[in-house]
Amino acid sequence: MKVAIFTDTFLPQINGVTNTLNKLIEYYEANNIEYLIFAPDNDTEKNESYNIQRFFSIKFFLYPECRIAFPNTFKVSASLSSFKPDIIQLMTEFNMGMTGLMYGKKHGIPTVSNYTTNFCQYLNYYNLDFLNNSVWAYMRWFHNQNNLTLCPSEEIKFYLKKKGIANTDIFSRGIDSKKFNPELRSEDLRMQLGINNKLVFLYVGRVSPEKDLDILIDAYGQIYNKYRDKIALIITGEGPYLDKCKNDFPKNTIFTGFKKGRELAQIYASSDIFVFPSSTETFGNVVLEAMASGIPVIGADAGGVKNIIDHRINGLKFKARDMNELIGLMVKLIEDENLRNTLRTNARNTGLKRSWNKVFSGLMDTYNNILLNKKNGVISA
Repeated sequence: MKVAIFTDTFLPQINGVTNTLNKLIEYYEANNIEYLIFAPDNDTEKNESYNIQRFFSIKFFLYPECRIAFPNTFKVSASLSSFKPDIIQLMTEFNMGMTGLMYGKKHGIPTVSNYTTNFCQYLNYYNLDFLNNSVWAYMRWFHNQNNLTLCPSEEIKFYLKKKGIANTDIFSRGIDSKKFNPELRSEDLRMQLGINNKLVFLYVGRVSPEKDLDILIDAYGQIYNKYRDKIALIITGEGPYLDKCKNDFPKNTIFTGFKKGRELAQIYASSDIFVFPSSTETFGNVVLEAMASGIPVIGADAGGVKNIIDHRINGLKFKARDMNELIGLMVKLIEDENLRNTLRTNARNTGLKRSWNKVFSGLMDTYNNILLNKKNGVISA
């Protein structure tokens, strides 16, 4: 099988899409599946080992991790004519995704789109909700042009169906449970951060309005007044909300900046409770990372996170943007060590069951079914 991949976000950016693509490329290479990536340019990756073509791009104002690329369609066509893909995988809906879609339509090659980011929900956080209907009209049109739209969770599949996106299936996410591992807990790191005698809450992710961090600011602020000698909070990540967070969280809140690899894994394992207030996630990769690291999760009962957390089994869920309910759950885990330990064990077991190989094997089955249906005349590209 030959797969052409079109994406508006790729390395060196680090986000859910690029993390998934990275793992997918590893799977393709390990299983001798030929691939060719079309992505925006960047300023740092000069000597890349990937089969990749990059194109001039500018940052997308709403979400700088995604870039608006301006692909040379003649170069794309020449490359694809030579590569001869069996299927075209569209990771995003912007210019790169559109270029791949148009080529597939013109040449009768099946296209599969991915719904990975709730951009329409993000509009509400940036006072751009007046664009909602127009953006959804485009999203519906784009995804319904494809043979299949993949979404990362059952909740998002149901959401897309309500919005009029018809032919959908699940492409979930996995976790490297060796990389994210409770054995990486480091007392040296805890001492270095000044949290060795504290119960440590952790947030990892983009520091931005759509992550509902305003709720965490208020919730933690109230809890801190009572438990200041017992608890600490680490914020790991960067983004446009960082200055506000540094100003509004209690002064002893630890901001580590962006971390990746072993450093990130150690921060997870060295914390005690992961708190993730975001209600806009299509999946929630960081929730799986925390679970694999053996720390209990408190997350919003919304979006993709809703399908990862089994309430009071491997984590706790609160009504989206309900600060009082979030406070109650945070206090519950501060006070109830037995519950923390139960959730910790079950969270780790959840991570162990979510292998990338299983996820990608299912994706290949999906692609093979599309190609078989095309061969049998059941579908047309």
